[in-house]
Amino acid sequence: MKEALYYEKIHGKRVHCHLCPYECSLPPGSKGACGVRQNIDGILYSLIYGKTTGISLDPIEKKPLYRFFPGKQILSLGTRGCNLHCDFCQNWHISQEVDGPMENVTSEEVVERAKEVGSFGIAYTYNEPFIWYEFVLDTAKLARQNGLKNVLVTNGFVNRAPLEGMLPYIDAMNIDLKAFDEDFYAKVCKGSLKPVLDVIKISAKACHVELTNLIIPTLNDSESSVRQMVDWIYSNLGPEVPLHISRYFPYYNMDLLPTPVETLKRAERIAKEKLKYVYIGNV
Repeated sequence: MKEALYYEKIHGKRVHCHLCPYECSLPPGSKGACGVRQNIDGILYSLIYGKTTGISLDPIEKKPLYRFFPGKQILSLGTRGCNLHCDFCQNWHISQEVDGPMENVTSEEVVERAKEVGSFGIAYTYNEPFIWYEFVLDTAKLARQNGLKNVLVTNGFVNRAPLEGMLPYIDAMNIDLKAFDEDFYAKVCKGSLKPVLDVIKISAKACHVELTNLIIPTLNDSESSVRQMVDWIYSNLGPEVPLHISRYFPYYNMDLLPTPVETLKRAERIAKEKLKYVYIGNV
């Protein structure tokens, strides 16, 4: 365990976590919405520091990042937990089940492995990297010192102060923009849209950013929903931010039928009216 960053102690050994917009207020013994930060006797600890569910060498396009070192391979690793709880989660067995097996790893070991396998950098992925904040920050700093790039694959549901504390060490991000609809975020993801939009705008000024939108039938696949999202991207980020339009398949707590490919192609046509780089994925 490691004492967490971005929290404060309040009365009765209660703690207030400021990492993400949930702003969890936790009595002793309680865990946050992420499931991996716990109040132990008045101190907030990360339960996953130096613990991983897997490390592998992936194509950078798998993140997906198509316009950041294309054709290269990147060492990728993740842990357990997530601060969103999406009904359609594709990695629910690690993001929603926080008590499963993990292996111990140090920042030094991660950096050395990246160098040994000839990776140009390290991707923090598979689950939500911002809830692994302390380990990702330490590893990213060491990676930067060793000439490696750092990549986050994130839901973007993080507060501004921790985001700005991490960004100086991050070279690229893929951020999930799950829908352009507050009700969708509240009902389907148990989160909210506005903090994600703020994170996208701040991050795009600091590093390379690509966005992913998972299209789900009847929930976020309408023409008006896609146009709203594309208009926002164009107005706030410009035409050159890549957008990945990804196909949904039933998984975890959602059993809607898979997204028709024609629905993805329609969204692609709409997006290409304003955006230069639009890609269909998961087909």
